Amino acid sequence: MPVRIVTDSSAGLPQEIVDELDITVCQLHVMDNEDSDTTTSALSALEIAAEYGRQMERGGDEGLVGLHLAKELSSTWSAAVTASAVFPDDKVRVIDSGTAGMVLGAAAMAAAKLAKDGADVDECYEAAQNTIERGKTWVYLSSTDEIRRSGRMSTTTAMISTALLATKPIMALNDGRLELVGRTRTQTKGFIKLVDLVASEAGGKPVFIALQHNDAEEQAEILQDLLEQALPEGSSFILTELNDVVAVHVGAGAIGVSAVYSA
Repeated sequence: MPVRIVTDSSAGLPQEIVDELDITVCQLHVMDNEDSDTTTSALSALEIAAEYGRQMERGGDEGLVGLHLAKELSSTWSAAVTASAVFPDDKVRVIDSGTAGMVLGAAAMAAAKLAKDGADVDECYEAAQNTIERGKTWVYLSSTDEIRRSGRMSTTTAMISTALLATKPIMALNDGRLELVGRTRTQTKGFIKLVDLVASEAGGKPVFIALQHNDAEEQAEILQDLLEQALPEGSSFILTELNDVVAVHVGAGAIGVSAVYSA
């Protein structure tokens, strides 16, 4: 039986890909609190251990690769590490991803494709890690309100963003932290800046691009068209909605762009 690949819902993998590659997705918790605000919470070590156990049984104890959102963004990673200690012989490998979104999803896809071809747990782990190392994520925000409240950006960036509420900021996810890398006053200028940031890393080689939006499909399609014009031939694209666990932190109108560059 193949090595099992487990990620969490922060990756935002479309269901058809999950089904095709037989990837297991642990659902992070989305809750409404007493103030009518929506919040999220991490998976517990017990929940993850239970899922890992089920998947190890399915895979005939061939091994498992766990891919979870950055430890700087959630305690899910540390819970996964605790859960992995239940299993012997280094059969459960948990990656310190430093990321979220479809870079994480692409890493799960790469590992799952190898697993289906009979690769062992070390080979699957290395493929996932290599994909993450070649990945970058940016987020275009229509508003900074939700992300400031969530605490998911650095203190300095939060202070700058508070002073620039009229702007359309572009954030980069670096080592698990959101940092301000661009600010513009219009969507058009924001998209031009974002395309330049993505394309400047391509080096003339094809790029895998995933665009994830929160109630902004039309705008995401415009951005995809711009990226298709700017990126090398052979680049591939996925356009999908942000799932609830990420959307509650970035607000309506947000668009995430995840890029995995060629080796």
